[in-house]
Amino acid sequence: MRLRSSNAMTTTTLPIRSRMSPSRREAFWGLVFIAPWVIGFLVFAIGPLIASLVLSFTDFNLVRPEAMRFIGANNYIQMAGDPLVIQGLVVTARFALIAVPTTMIASLGIALLVNSPRLFARNIFRTFFYMPIQIPLVASTLVWLGFLNPETGWLNKILGMVGIAGPDWINNATWVYPALTLIGLWGIGNFMLINIAGLQSVPSELYEAARIDGAGPWSMFRRITIPLMSPILLYNLVISMITTFQYFTQAYVMTNGRGDPNNATLFINLDLFREAFVNDHMGYASAIGWLLFVIVLMLTIVLFAFARKRVYYAGGEA
Repeated sequence: MRLRSSNAMTTTTLPIRSRMSPSRREAFWGLVFIAPWVIGFLVFAIGPLIASLVLSFTDFNLVRPEAMRFIGANNYIQMAGDPLVIQGLVVTARFALIAVPTTMIASLGIALLVNSPRLFARNIFRTFFYMPIQIPLVASTLVWLGFLNPETGWLNKILGMVGIAGPDWINNATWVYPALTLIGLWGIGNFMLINIAGLQSVPSELYEAARIDGAGPWSMFRRITIPLMSPILLYNLVISMITTFQYFTQAYVMTNGRGDPNNATLFINLDLFREAFVNDHMGYASAIGWLLFVIVLMLTIVLFAFARKRVYYAGGEA
């Protein structure tokens, strides 16, 4: 009787692990390890996203949260006639037309330079070009404010040495966008590294074959480098476009949130911030955020549709 009892106990207390197939056990532990990220994504990303969508249909006010009412699409209707929202979108689009191409060209040019085997100590140059991205945006913007100062700034003094009268970079509505673009070039280290990885992924045999056929550097760059790097360039273009439409910190630090001069730096994110935390109109600010989300989503879809026949993927179509 004791033997039977012992066998029965052994049978009923088999480890759960032995009952699971290897594939299920692997899936189980995969879910265990990914659970912290999934929980964080649901709580800190999806949760606020849904909350902002709900708030965009209310008149939620930070000062009087208890008086929140459902107002339907009134916030979205109000945006259509809000001159500040329209101006914010125009300012953001105008800046994107300058900053995005400049960032793309500069990051690719620097990547080509520091990837050249003829460059002495190229690893040191890569480090120097990447280092500025480690500096906090607020600190670097304050440094650039001093550098671009029309009276005491180094840039105007350098221009004065060659007989050029430097403009008022920050307080002139015409020159403020080139100034912000110049500040943005300070932090293109990530794009540079991604471009370097793309350049190094191009098979060297193609360049050797092209040289044998008599192709020059420009021809190889246009017919080999650019086509094979097109997925990398598309990625950088999309990320640069999204980053530009999220532009906020530099403009806020430079003008203390005022959008000077004459609202020339009133980016759509700065207007969103003012509505949410200055005017306490959190419901209206949520609607502006969702408008921005839809605009960026549509632009991304257009970019991918435009690039469908123009991007080369070595493993086949995307």
